[in-house]
Amino acid sequence: MAEAEPRPLALPSGLVELCALLGAPRDGLRGPGPVAQKRGGTHFPSLDPEVLSVFVPPFVSKEDSQTAGANCVALNKTKRRSFRKKREKPKAEPGNGLPEGPRGPDSEDVCIPNGVDLLALPQLCFPGGLCVASEPKEDGVHFLVLTDVCGTRTYGVVAQFYRPLHDEHCFYNGQAHWEPSRLSGSMAGGFLPYAVCVVSRFPYYNAFRDCLSCLLTHLKSCKDFEVDNHIKDFAAKLSLIPSPPPGPLHLIYNMKPLQVVFPSRADPESPVIDLDLHLPLLCFRPEKTLQILTCLLTEQRIVFFSSNWALLTLVTECFLAYLHPLQWKHTFVPILSGQMLDFVMAPTSFLMGCHLDHFEEVSKEADGLILINIDNGSITYSSDNMDVPDIPLLAAQTFIQRVQGLQLHQELDLTRLRASTDLHEGRACRRAWQQRLNAQIQQLFLHLLVSIFREVKNHLNYEHRVFNSEEFLTTRAAGEQQFYKQVLETYMFHSFLKARLNRTVDAFAQMDLHTQSEDDRINGLFLSPRRPTIEKTASRKTSPLHAARRRMVVSLPNLQDITIPELPPRNSSLRKMDTADRQRGSTVLNVSPQATYTFKIPEIHFPLVAQCVQAYYSDCVKLLSKAMDGLAPDNSVLLARYLYLRGLVHLMQGQLLGALLDFQSLYKTDLRIFPADLVKRMVESMSGPECAQAEQTPELRRLISEFLDQPGEAPKADDHVKNFELPRKHMQLDDFVQRVQESGIVKDAGIIGRLFEALTVGQQKLIDPETFKDLYTCWKKIEAEAQEVSLPAAVMDHLDKNECVYKLSRSVKTSRGVGKLALTQKRLLLLTEGTPGYVEISTFRNIEEVRSTTVAILFLRIPTLKIKMVSKKEVFEANLKTECDLWHLMVKEMWAGKKLADVHKDPQYIQQALTHVLLMDAVVSTLQAPGAIYAASKLSYFDKMKNEMPLAVPKTTAETLKHKINPSAGETFPQAVDVLLYTPGHLDPAEKGGDAHPKLWCALSEGKVIVFDASSWTINQHCFRVGTSRLNCMAVVEQNQVWVGSEDSVIYIINIHSMSCNKQLSDHHTSVTGLVKGGTAVPSQVYSCSVDGTVLAWDVSSLQVIRRFQLLSGGLSSIRLHGGCLWCCTSNSITVVTTNGSLCQELKIKENFQEQSTSFLGFQLIPEQEQLWAACAGYDDIYIWGLEDLARPPQRIHLPDCSEVNCMLRVKRQIWVGGTGLAQGKSKGKIYVINAERKEVEKELVAHADTVKTLCSAEDRYVLSGSGREEGKIAIWNVE
Repeated sequence: MAEAEPRPLALPSGLVELCALLGAPRDGLRGPGPVAQKRGGTHFPSLDPEVLSVFVPPFVSKEDSQTAGANCVALNKTKRRSFRKKREKPKAEPGNGLPEGPRGPDSEDVCIPNGVDLLALPQLCFPGGLCVASEPKEDGVHFLVLTDVCGTRTYGVVAQFYRPLHDEHCFYNGQAHWEPSRLSGSMAGGFLPYAVCVVSRFPYYNAFRDCLSCLLTHLKSCKDFEVDNHIKDFAAKLSLIPSPPPGPLHLIYNMKPLQVVFPSRADPESPVIDLDLHLPLLCFRPEKTLQILTCLLTEQRIVFFSSNWALLTLVTECFLAYLHPLQWKHTFVPILSGQMLDFVMAPTSFLMGCHLDHFEEVSKEADGLILINIDNGSITYSSDNMDVPDIPLLAAQTFIQRVQGLQLHQELDLTRLRASTDLHEGRACRRAWQQRLNAQIQQLFLHLLVSIFREVKNHLNYEHRVFNSEEFLTTRAAGEQQFYKQVLETYMFHSFLKARLNRTVDAFAQMDLHTQSEDDRINGLFLSPRRPTIEKTASRKTSPLHAARRRMVVSLPNLQDITIPELPPRNSSLRKMDTADRQRGSTVLNVSPQATYTFKIPEIHFPLVAQCVQAYYSDCVKLLSKAMDGLAPDNSVLLARYLYLRGLVHLMQGQLLGALLDFQSLYKTDLRIFPADLVKRMVESMSGPECAQAEQTPELRRLISEFLDQPGEAPKADDHVKNFELPRKHMQLDDFVQRVQESGIVKDAGIIGRLFEALTVGQQKLIDPETFKDLYTCWKKIEAEAQEVSLPAAVMDHLDKNECVYKLSRSVKTSRGVGKLALTQKRLLLLTEGTPGYVEISTFRNIEEVRSTTVAILFLRIPTLKIKMVSKKEVFEANLKTECDLWHLMVKEMWAGKKLADVHKDPQYIQQALTHVLLMDAVVSTLQAPGAIYAASKLSYFDKMKNEMPLAVPKTTAETLKHKINPSAGETFPQAVDVLLYTPGHLDPAEKGGDAHPKLWCALSEGKVIVFDASSWTINQHCFRVGTSRLNCMAVVEQNQVWVGSEDSVIYIINIHSMSCNKQLSDHHTSVTGLVKGGTAVPSQVYSCSVDGTVLAWDVSSLQVIRRFQLLSGGLSSIRLHGGCLWCCTSNSITVVTTNGSLCQELKIKENFQEQSTSFLGFQLIPEQEQLWAACAGYDDIYIWGLEDLARPPQRIHLPDCSEVNCMLRVKRQIWVGGTGLAQGKSKGKIYVINAERKEVEKELVAHADTVKTLCSAEDRYVLSGSGREEGKIAIWNVE
């Protein structure tokens, strides 16, 4: 079968897509015309502009350097009369008197970029019309945004300039025509406006303005016939400059006289910011800025007005930048010419801009518009009935304070500096100041968005991609309801929800994590269901902002009319915020922009023929290679950017393999900027000889195979978002589990199964829609009641700050007075009536007995709850009447949960008990039948567990166990803990204070990694992924990296500082099973092994393979470094080799176990005793060999009741062995602690409900064990 033909490769474009010259049509400059007198001067008639010349890259090709100028196109066409007729093909005007001769190609002969409409471009380049001036005018610049039918935006920068109009010469298409007396009399002696428009895929507003400013210095002094050549050379230069990759490297090009900077975007998901973000803050008060932001968030029909065309685009672009990472996806036309005003009649959302002269016309002709006057900072509505809500007040007020703390005027900083005598120095100083201010403004608006939308994540169900909008709205204050209702209906918010459900780690997610308090992080892990803590309740009571918010519930005035009490006075934008203000609310502004670097593009030589272009590319490669050679070995961030740029240049040179090698190196430097689409097209375009040559390069062989083996069209990921809806049909268990999870009631499938049993007691195992609706309604009512609990200050003083009130009884008579029983996660208390007071009944730990009985009062038997405490003789009694049976169940369940939590050192038992208790309450309220209490008793899970089996764990286990944590908290099912790694805390200047804490790295299924702060055992970093396969091993390298070996044969490198995985090592071909750091003699080396027997030695600084060798036996599962040799554990041997792969000795399993087929599972070395300890499959013994003679028969240590060994760990003079064994007649996860000197089992620890899969040591003080998927927890053990 014939090979598939390689696809042609479309080379990546440079900075410029198109460059055009626009001006007056030639026929408009001829013919008789009256000279009108106006105010004593000549008034020239208005002309219709048109495109005179178009320049589209490429400007030179290898095949024919003589065609370099073939893309200059003259357009001799009449102007269409209406913008709405832009799809009609204009006809050439006959009889125009032009000299006969060869004509330039029509526009169809040139590939015009998508989104650039040459028929509309003249109106946009001359939005105020084209008029001949009687005297020269100042050059002007304005900016365009062009959108194609797919919604893709391109950006234009337009420079207008004037040239004198002479009688004897007519400037047209770069040619001089001798046509005396052909000009209109009214035109003679005038100055004709022209425009040069640069169109790019990137919004380089400041950079292209600088470039065009340099061009205009040449155009204004050159001869008419030289204009096109200057513009063509200008466009050619820009088309050869590559776009900088995301990151800290900016490009500089000398346009003479200016050094023009092309900034890169901060990261692949961020937009290019090449404008002054403080411009809107100079034009609008903070309150008005918030109003405009609200209009954008609610996707209104918005029109900006200004007498300055440039401000229209710049201000609107700033507001769109403020929204990041939210995106405006609707129509965006920042400049409308006079002929385009009918665009504002569009019925859908849009963002447009008009000249201020059209303000009255637009406001009268169109209804439902938001009219924003940039010049005077005002906002008006074209209709009286428009209702634009306010941004939530607390977030708004914090924002206003921070805006007032910004330093918006560079002049104040310059007062302390000497005057700059160098143009480049002054511009660099301005750029640095602007960069700092832009970073502050971006952080400020990002913090605002996080404040507004932070709690959205609490109402998402990630497994079923559901957002419970109704539940979210009920948690908002009444004064905020209208705002959120409108925002939740927008396309922008829908896209935001998709990103949250996809767990995208964008700027919003990072800011949310970084601004989350420690208490919120802990509460987010343990407090489920969510209730307001005592600390938050107290802060709501004392906050003046909260008081204002509560007043807003009653009355909804405009945001700008609200006066917040006891707030600092507004600062002038001309001075910095004082220290107190900064401490109160401006912490977000105390951020410094990331350090940036520059790379200077070499000169581009003319004439622009193939040899000159190749010389330019060669200069680029030399400079980039030189810059890479000068980098520090660990500066992978800059190295990645240089590799990316060099790869692009190699590609433009036609060196496909060189480009692929550079791009492949991004795997080891920064995978975020790897151009996957471009590389895929490169691979598909490769010819047979090129593929054969690439196959000879190991680095490229895998890269090419990855792209060639990919399916033609990968299935699109499901990214839909469902809004929660109540079910409409009967549900079996599986459907009921999904519906409850979607509703946000509870996620744990086991608990939902118990709830299903409770609701279907004595009936068919189906839940009808009405029952589910009643359950959901009761649950939300219980939540709402808890939210409204108001505790006196005296009561709150007695409770812990993270306590929550989960249940309140009716007012009842008790042995301690009349009041309401209150249940928190820690205790029972009585809120006395009359004088509000606090009586603690008991903590759950202190309860000895709970009984439900009756007490005779007169002729009645009143149901009464009796609670006996351990430390008190008196018995507490509460006459709960109809509530008694329910409270009896709830208190017993909490008591049992606390007992289990204490015994197993696992606080999650309390959280599960709380969930059971609240579900009992909801079930009783839902069923409202005589059997409701019996049904609710099906949720007394821990109470039954306490009664049916002994709570006590073996004494040795209880004494050794310190704590348990659950990395699967918040998931629907437990997940197996595959690997654990402890990294000690250290003081690193590159780290923030909190980052210096010790960490526990936990690898779960499908490439998930969760990081715990080991100083508090709270989650430091929520789940992020490294690949999608099982993870086998982890190792800490150089204090700032964690290497992770995966089943997919890749080594993933995680940066400890940024908690991100941007590097991959793909030199293994099968599952990576072991990682070990080199000894002190070679601290910069790491050894890795894979299951096929391959061992690689890595240089840590360069991430290059410096040695590789292959073991003959397969099934390589782990390696260790001892005595300068590598000890390799395979399925049938333990092999000792030098670091170069030379065999030293080998322990073969067949020589020791001939009676039964087995394999090595793992081993540990004890150098002091010259011993090797190993475990074998199918044996319940640990075997010990002497290192001096591996041929001698081993010693055995029997592991009692052991059925499986999974892992081994050496800690001090002990060997810890994890696996599965029998305990109390049941199969459990067990750990055997063996004394290495006496060679006997010291302890048998009943560790987990499932097998122990992994062990790791924490500074020899603790051992951490991870269990299988049935339990999925981590136990922390004391080491003696």
